[in-house]
Amino acid sequence: MNPFEMVVAIVAIAAIASVVRAKYGIVRRHKGEELVQRGPDPEAERLRAEVKALKDRVAVLERLATDSSTALDREFDKLRDRD
Repeated sequence: MNPFEMVVAIVAIAAIASVVRAKYGIVRRHKGEELVQRGPDPEAERLRAEVKALKDRVAVLERLATDSSTALDREFDKLRDRD
């Protein structure tokens, strides 16, 4: 094995090791490695809920935009009667 092949092999091994560490959540901290537990991210859950609410609002707006005017008038009357 010539020196160039040895360098390529070392770089490939290091790259594969870093990919495996990232996949399993192993993080280097000071002198050792520890496994980081991947739990539910509260920020991600909040954003998912917000996206779901926005999708629901868009669906309502699409329904209002495509309904006939008489159906829209009935919906407004229902809302006025409810208040």
